[in-house]
Amino acid sequence: MEKLFGSRKANLEDGEHWMSISDLMSGLMIVFLFVSIAMMHFVRVERDRIKEIAMAYRETQVNLYNDLQVEFSGDLKSWGAEIDKETLEVRFLNPEFLFNSGRSDLRPSFKQVLDNFFPRYLSVIFRYQERIDEIRIEGHTSSDWAQGVSVENAYFHNMSLSQSRTREVLQYVHSLASSEADRDWIRRKIAAVGFSSARTVQKIAGGEDAHRSRRVSFRVISDSATQIKRIINDGP
Repeated sequence: MEKLFGSRKANLEDGEHWMSISDLMSGLMIVFLFVSIAMMHFVRVERDRIKEIAMAYRETQVNLYNDLQVEFSGDLKSWGAEIDKETLEVRFLNPEFLFNSGRSDLRPSFKQVLDNFFPRYLSVIFRYQERIDEIRIEGHTSSDWAQGVSVENAYFHNMSLSQSRTREVLQYVHSLASSEADRDWIRRKIAAVGFSSARTVQKIAGGEDAHRSRRVSFRVISDSATQIKRIINDGP
């Protein structure tokens, strides 16, 4: 009898033991389910926030491009310039109009264009300044240099030249600012960058277009990447 009741007691204890484990596993599954639901909700929220930023960026890009076109469409041809809708660059493409060969000082013809262009450019940019991270004055060269110079040396000679040219442009447009507030904004928001021959323009048929590669551009960098990075870093 003791063996019989002892066996029944052991079975009951084993059953209670397995029921406790089963209850524990069920509880853990419920916890994991809630965690998964919470994470899915967070991912959807973050995706929607990033989508919203992307849509706002696109809207700003389209509006800014249209405003630049309205402001400068009548001048672009005479300046040898163009506006890129995707990168929001105003490109000055006539190298003889901009600088003398191998030199960084601005030609009088380019200064006259900047006298006209830059104050009007700022007036357009200021409408969107809360969405702008920076303006880059970008200098580009062809891959050409003097005969007998290696590709590496030509690249670094052109790097020095492109950096000097953009610095001269930045210094000149800074002098055109009509107020100390504008000059302060320029110092905080406008950067001069020389790319040497890293971003040459290619002909449709192939090969470098040396003439169009020698250019200076004013490029708008939006704050969309900064906002998306902030969302990712903030986390759940």
